[in-house]
Amino acid sequence: MLYLYAKAIHIIFVICWMAGLFYMPRLFVYHTEAKSRVDNEYQVLHKQFSIMESRLWWVIATPSMYITVVSALVMLYVNPGLLSMGWMHMKLLFVGGMIFYHFKTQYMMYQLRDERSTWTSARLRMWNEVSTILLFAIVFVVVLKSALNWIFGVLGLLGLTVVLMLLIKAYKKYRKSKGEKVD
Repeated sequence: MLYLYAKAIHIIFVICWMAGLFYMPRLFVYHTEAKSRVDNEYQVLHKQFSIMESRLWWVIATPSMYITVVSALVMLYVNPGLLSMGWMHMKLLFVGGMIFYHFKTQYMMYQLRDERSTWTSARLRMWNEVSTILLFAIVFVVVLKSALNWIFGVLGLLGLTVVLMLLIKAYKKYRKSKGEKVD
C-alpha cells in the first residue's frame, strides 16, 4: 500500500515539476527579449520577470523536484528489485539528466536576475526543448521497459528532436517574415 501512495505522489509531483521546467525557460525568453525595450520599460519588466521566475522556481519547481525524488526513493526502498532491471538504470540516467537540467536552469535564472546572461532568446527556445526530450525518454523507458522497445523509443525521441529543431527554425523564419526582431 505504501508503494502505491508513493507512486501516486510521484506522478503528481513529476507533473508539477515538469510544469515548472516547461514554463521557466519560456519566462527566460520573454525576460531576454525585454532587453530590447527602452531602459525604463526594461527595468520594470526585469523586476517583474525576476519575481515571477523566483516564485515559480522556489514555490513550484524545486519543491516538486524534491518530492518527486523522495517519493521515488520510497518506491525503491519498498521494491528494491526495481534496481536490478535494465530499464530502471536507463530511467535513472535520464532522471539524472533532468536533475542536471533543473540546476542548470536555476543557474540561468540567477544570471538573468543579475543581468549577466549571455543567452539569446533563440538559444533559450532550444533549451526549453531539452526537458521535453528528457521527459519523452523517461516515459518511453518506463512504459516500454523492454530493451529493444525503449531503444526504438529513444530513436523516435531523436527523430522528435530533429522535428522540434526544424519547427523552431520555421517559427523563427515566420516571426522574421512578420517583422519581429529575432536573434
